[in-house]
Amino acid sequence: MSFSASWLALREPADHRARDRALAENLAAHLASHPVQRVLDLGCGSGSNLRALAPVLGARQEWTLVDYDPALLAAARDALHAWADTATPTTDTLILTKQGKEVAVHFRQADLSQGLASLLADTPHVVTASALFDLCSAAFIAQAAREIAHSGAAFYTVLTYDGVEHWEPPHPADDAVLSAFIAHQKTDKGFGISAGPDAPDALANNFRREGYDVVEASTPWQLAAPRDRALMNELAKGIAAAARETGRCDPTLVEAWLAARAQATHASIGHRDVLALPR
Repeated sequence: MSFSASWLALREPADHRARDRALAENLAAHLASHPVQRVLDLGCGSGSNLRALAPVLGARQEWTLVDYDPALLAAARDALHAWADTATPTTDTLILTKQGKEVAVHFRQADLSQGLASLLADTPHVVTASALFDLCSAAFIAQAAREIAHSGAAFYTVLTYDGVEHWEPPHPADDAVLSAFIAHQKTDKGFGISAGPDAPDALANNFRREGYDVVEASTPWQLAAPRDRALMNELAKGIAAAARETGRCDPTLVEAWLAARAQATHASIGHRDVLALPR
């Protein structure tokens, strides 16, 4: 499953505001002994995770950005070039500087549903992802935890959807639409039947079973009009479309809900960040 670069750009400010700073700083402390910190970013999209995390990490970093969609890898290269203070392209790497830090970025197209073993062969110090694992199956999450633990890498994922939503003002159809949306989330997105909002617990539990120390943080989007009106509108449209597809909600109810959401003043959309560190 892939998302458009325009949607990823629209959500990036809300993503960056929601992330838990303490977990990122804990990761930075864990990696501090490595002169060059190697990061494997799964489902990188347009590179938002790097833009949020690289300023927190050490002075020298080496990132491998992985996505199945070559158009998103190209978008990531362009967006990172624009974001950096300086950007020097080579044949297969982009060398960035940002606020005194040097970040070497490799771009790799791969199908994550086939497992992570080949990607972990480069021995990253940490495996990261953003807004990915709620699209993955429980079996994929368990396998990923085993493979990452076998490699000895740390694990840090942010903004995994947890199914908790509150819109203001409330609407009588909120519960029915959310239930239908979650049912849609728990369909196959390319990794088997998705864990959906069960993914944060699955991640934490699997890494604990692998002997990792796990810390979690609630990181909801806090969206407010007019600042986030465009994102709120697109989010509501996506939720309504998913609810319609399930057939679990009266279409007229969905339309009424969507019309009301165009006037929403605030939305809290639940996510969780998970940091798992090897002992």
